[in-house]
Amino acid sequence: MTDEELQAWIKEVSLTAFGLPFQHRAFFNPRLKTTGGRYHLEDHHLDFNPKMLAFGKDVFVGIIKHELCHYHLHLQKKGYRHKDRDFKVLLAQVGGSRFAPEIALGRKYVYRCQKCGSLIVRKRRIDTKRFVCGKCKGKLVFEKIDERAKK
Repeated sequence: MTDEELQAWIKEVSLTAFGLPFQHRAFFNPRLKTTGGRYHLEDHHLDFNPKMLAFGKDVFVGIIKHELCHYHLHLQKKGYRHKDRDFKVLLAQVGGSRFAPEIALGRKYVYRCQKCGSLIVRKRRIDTKRFVCGKCKGKLVFEKIDERAKK
């Protein structure tokens, strides 16, 4: 999907879900890693994570509605932040998603405590001779490498 197709899609969603036009720019930003999209307060443009398209059109429409809630509420000088009541009410009305789906960013190292059995998941390896469980001070044992990276 190109930026022009995204722009047209956002204009359509804005008119159908909100009844208001989207009059600024929207484009893909491949530098976004974990977030679905961003609304910029200064110039009112939206940028979206192209990796979110892999989760399907329904999920991506939810992300578009979420960012459009920020956009329309800010322009109307209402509460546009996540914690504001106006934002929560409008997001529920239009059916936008509250959170973007989690993108796995690479391998995870999984350790288990021998004493309490709790799991510890880390991005980096840890030295099991030096580090212990933070809950019970039990010995950690390496369990597996979780390959959750989407390529």
